Amino acid sequence: MDHSEYDALKLENQMCFPLYAAAREVTKLYRPYLNALNLTYTQYITMLVLWEQVSCSVKELGQQLYLDSGTLTPVLKSLEQKGFVRRSRSAADERVLTISTTPAGAALREVAKSVPQKIGGCIRLTPEEAQTLHRLLYKVLDAHS
Repeated sequence: MDHSEYDALKLENQMCFPLYAAAREVTKLYRPYLNALNLTYTQYITMLVLWEQVSCSVKELGQQLYLDSGTLTPVLKSLEQKGFVRRSRSAADERVLTISTTPAGAALREVAKSVPQKIGGCIRLTPEEAQTLHRLLYKVLDAHS
């Protein structure tokens, strides 16, 4: 019997699997560094956006992080409970929820600044390979946004 018609169903032939597994492994590498900051990975990437922009709407934040509001809302509530962000309604439009860093959230940036270098040291890619992977991953993301 010819099984070649099922080759596409082999795990080793799935593009999604190494992406999924690599994402899980890289996220796992972050855990000890983020535990020290009292952040989960999703909270960390949320703070990365806010450290860069200081404040933005929940909608803008979701677009940048590729997260829906159902995923983002509990993350923001948790960050607010920790004192790192403040949620407020826009004065211009009551329907718009704005997120901004608090002084404690802004101060956390100083502590977090070493995380990318520590993670970079754990992933064995040359700088060129890392740039290529980064470019290709964003190409995948941009094709579906």
